[in-house]
Amino acid sequence: MGKIKISRLTENNLNQLMELVELFNEVFDEPHTLASEQQLKELLNKPDFHALASIKDDTVVGGLTAYELKKYHSDKSELYIYDIAVKPQFQNQGIGKNLIGFLKEYAMKNEIETIFVEAHSKDEDAVRFYKSTFGESEKVDLFSFNIKTKDYTPKS
Repeated sequence: MGKIKISRLTENNLNQLMELVELFNEVFDEPHTLASEQQLKELLNKPDFHALASIKDDTVVGGLTAYELKKYHSDKSELYIYDIAVKPQFQNQGIGKNLIGFLKEYAMKNEIETIFVEAHSKDEDAVRFYKSTFGESEKVDLFSFNIKTKDYTPKS
């Protein structure tokens, strides 16, 4: 059995990003969707997009994606973890905590003062995980605005 290594994915790791997205689809039990290769390449080329993969024997077994958000009231940034998942057979082995630790280390080295993530309150496993790896939690209301992008005609 090989060691698990964490890597930040770059433009040369398109296949690993695609593997990570499939892992998210599997773990979150969502339809298997994947953006175009062009979209994924563009993301990997953005310095404010972070895709971390935990790799064992050339296979992605866990990972996370995060976005760096520049602030207007400070020269420091914050990181928003968009997705994090570990293949079920590798869960509870410290992989998720190591991913968070890797991101925290990056944040400290790059003067990023906050990392935040959302979890649905009823997802008890996620809430328990974040409580074990993060600081304080706070209750917020999240509002989503679903925008129809096809066949859109502005109202006059």
